[in-house]
Amino acid sequence: MVKIIADSCSDLSPELIKKYEIDIVPLDVLIGDTNYKDGVTLSTNRLFELVKTTGLLPKTSAPSIAAFQEHFSHRGEIIYLSIGSKLSATFQTALLVKDGLNREDIFILDSSNLSTGIGLLVLAAAEMSAQGLDAKTIIDRINLLIPKVRTSFVIDTLDYIYKGGRCSAIELLVGSLLKIRPIIEVKPDGSLGIKRKINGSRNKALMAMVEDFSRDLSSLDTRRVFITHTLTDDGITDAQFLKSEIEKITSVDEILFTMAGATIASHCRPETIGILYLVK
Repeated sequence: MVKIIADSCSDLSPELIKKYEIDIVPLDVLIGDTNYKDGVTLSTNRLFELVKTTGLLPKTSAPSIAAFQEHFSHRGEIIYLSIGSKLSATFQTALLVKDGLNREDIFILDSSNLSTGIGLLVLAAAEMSAQGLDAKTIIDRINLLIPKVRTSFVIDTLDYIYKGGRCSAIELLVGSLLKIRPIIEVKPDGSLGIKRKINGSRNKALMAMVEDFSRDLSSLDTRRVFITHTLTDDGITDAQFLKSEIEKITSVDEILFTMAGATIASHCRPETIGILYLVK
């Protein structure tokens, strides 16, 4: 059975990680002088508490070489699905470790995505592994799925992204967008971009995301849809709202709620929410 590994940017819930026997490599999150491990020593709620109390924005970095060496110690075929290489140095670090280990049975895949956009691919790979498929077959099939992932998020304000300097397109437009609710998407080339600029209420922005989702109904992979968010009490209500709107227009085998981890949350903020899915 092929071992499937992802990093913490895949934003999979503990229940899904356990169910599919996925190994997770945590990214590092630095707040002030303290370094935390995403999902291990730092939760998303705790992250926001620290930002509020310290006034400091977090910084994130790829896992260390030692961390990858530990996770790549599994005997047998390994497939590691990384956060998109245009969004983090994690992919390159993993390649460096693989080369150093001189193992031909470790395969590093660039998801060209983030959050549960990665998670969709990871679960698909885990299901294939459970079916007994070998690494080459799984890789070939996942490579076909990568361009079929659709990832978009509504962000209430741009302060985390702007101050963190993570997206030049957002930086250039921040002056005019501060009062607009942007829908951020992962573009086909694996970079982040502004899909739409919604001027109005949060509900209007959520419905705009549902409208975008509805345009893919004819090609939607109905096995699984993620609603992923940086949780607040209101976030739960918004997630339930999106779920109900999706159920009005299509039937999906499972709609899964997940909280974005500390790494992803470091570059957005509370009240961020997205719809992530595959098309055929």
